[in-house]
Amino acid sequence: MFCYQCEQTAGGKGCTKIGVCGKNEDVQSLQDILLFGLKGIAAYAYHARELGAIDKSVDAFMHEALFKTVTNVSFDLNQYLEMVLKCGEINIKVMELLDKAHTQRFGNPVPTEVETGTRKGPGILITGHDLLDLYELLKQTEGAGINIYTHSEMLPAHGYPELKKFKHLAGNYGGAWQEQKKEFKEFSGVILATTNCVLIPPENSYKDRLFTIGITGVPGALHVKNRDFSALIEKAKFLPELEDAPGKKIMTGFHHTAVLGLADKIVGAVKAGKIRHFFLIGGCDGAKPGRNYYTEFAESVPKDCVILTLACGKYRFNKLDFGNIEGIPRLLDVGQCNNAYSAIQIAMALAQAFKTDVNGLPLTLVLSWFEQKAVAILLSLLYLGIKGMYIGPTPPAFISGNVFKILQEKFDLRLTGDPKKDLEAALNK
Repeated sequence: MFCYQCEQTAGGKGCTKIGVCGKNEDVQSLQDILLFGLKGIAAYAYHARELGAIDKSVDAFMHEALFKTVTNVSFDLNQYLEMVLKCGEINIKVMELLDKAHTQRFGNPVPTEVETGTRKGPGILITGHDLLDLYELLKQTEGAGINIYTHSEMLPAHGYPELKKFKHLAGNYGGAWQEQKKEFKEFSGVILATTNCVLIPPENSYKDRLFTIGITGVPGALHVKNRDFSALIEKAKFLPELEDAPGKKIMTGFHHTAVLGLADKIVGAVKAGKIRHFFLIGGCDGAKPGRNYYTEFAESVPKDCVILTLACGKYRFNKLDFGNIEGIPRLLDVGQCNNAYSAIQIAMALAQAFKTDVNGLPLTLVLSWFEQKAVAILLSLLYLGIKGMYIGPTPPAFISGNVFKILQEKFDLRLTGDPKKDLEAALNK
């Protein structure tokens, strides 16, 4: 790597200056955090733009922040801390932009029971995040005798009224992204990947029936242009049919507009002592050992507590039966990772109802950490000043020890440990 201060290899014998490229690991760490956060913002901004929603202030921040990472314009740690928190602020803005674009196009999500089995007949499985791709696929397959199944982060699509109208939106197949190779091999139909959560290289058993679209590309897969799904449709008609195999039903669609409709009931249950605590358990799932922490934590949550969840981390426990409290489901699936905006709206509304701030609520956030959008969301939560959050299952490799210490001191940010001990600490805070 090159040091622009002394025009030598960073950290080499000729490098005499403290530069972001090699000598100051804390500045480098904050630059890395900023870059990951920008990638998350870019993903949400891309989806919003596809739906016609643009915010010039988001674009302007991306230019400013990216410029901050490519030259040695500052070695001031506090400036970089301010910038990463501003990244969190902008991410809230872009998540709100995408939420409005989704709801204006597809309606406000409503609580919906989703089938996880299969119907007899040809099928197409759509994975990723892009609801517009799903909508266009549903339109083009209407009346074709092909069932459409969602996978992973597409599960929340079933809650949107304009998508629910399609009777051949048959259910949700499979779980989180890291199970793809097993699940795609067992799915006999066509598979469409719309965003980055794609395992490569794909298995030979399904590579010839794997299609990509938009920014997604996989060696050996066919790429769809202009949302013309005719090749998928023809392929699906000639592949082996799926069997009629009903599965367990799961719930989704607890958008903030739906949950806030229950606000009086929820507030009443808290005041009556029926609901003791709220836990937000969600984030990115992964294959690395230690992810069973989130299953164990959710299973251990007392029956007088409510769990909110979002993103693909919910697949660690969303098929468990948590029951309800006074008619309020104990597990509320808020949606995709970008629906962290909904979770924030719910928390802020509850804080207002109890005349406190979010930190004054009986609420604990337990986050599974993995990729760029998770970074952007964590920065949003830090920008909001939320304290006492748990992240895991391992520390982010790109955060230096000193930077992590600053976050711990400023925000009481905690690493996950033993699920039962963490749960006990959260309930006694």
